[in-house]
Amino acid sequence: MKESLYQRIARELVQSIASGKYPAGSLLPSEMELCEHYQVSRHTVREALRDMTERGLISRHKGIGTLVSEQAKGSMNHPLAYLEDLLVLAKNNVRVVKKVDEIVADHELSLVIGCEPGSRWLHIASIREDSQKKDAPICWTDSYASIDFAKVKQLVRSDPHALISDLIEEHYGIHSDEVRQTISAVGVPAKVAKALCVEAGSPALRIVRRYLDHHGETFETTVSIHPADRYTCSIVLKRQPLHK
Repeated sequence: MKESLYQRIARELVQSIASGKYPAGSLLPSEMELCEHYQVSRHTVREALRDMTERGLISRHKGIGTLVSEQAKGSMNHPLAYLEDLLVLAKNNVRVVKKVDEIVADHELSLVIGCEPGSRWLHIASIREDSQKKDAPICWTDSYASIDFAKVKQLVRSDPHALISDLIEEHYGIHSDEVRQTISAVGVPAKVAKALCVEAGSPALRIVRRYLDHHGETFETTVSIHPADRYTCSIVLKRQPLHK
């Protein structure tokens, strides 16, 4: 589906928030300034701002302007309606790499990754630290990428905020057109409980994300474990427009 003009504006504003250009509590440019910058109508700008408001990234106040919300800086409630929302999450929670190695996918793992059993993958185990609560990481993530992306081994340490999919795109030209996400309730596995500072078996969310290129092929899969009291995934559901 082709991205509409207001969606592109919203995406670029979200990227500016993620980069720190507009930190939490700051004001976005006025509607008129955005109209001039993007050379669009006021209606288009208002649609972009409405979209961001529904996702909890901004709040609008008469006589004050449009404020970037605290939620946008990576708090517990993370809206996930667009791929750029993952960027906001990553930019505000530093990655701490625990292990990098190469693995052979057995049958069980191949079903998770979406690959053939016996295929080799680069495996990166890491946590995402909350900048405000370093003793309470928001998740443990096992990332699986093609072993052809050898540079990623060093890049994940030198750029601890970037998404691995973005590093792959920047250095190998593989673009993620789609991310397929599955969320399930689980108990925290014993092998990661200590790193997450929780008890083994305590409630958690398990989020599996498959990153697909424009051919529909999986080039990266991440499996994240989020302790239940540290993460809320907020998703906005909309009705499809009625066709006459």
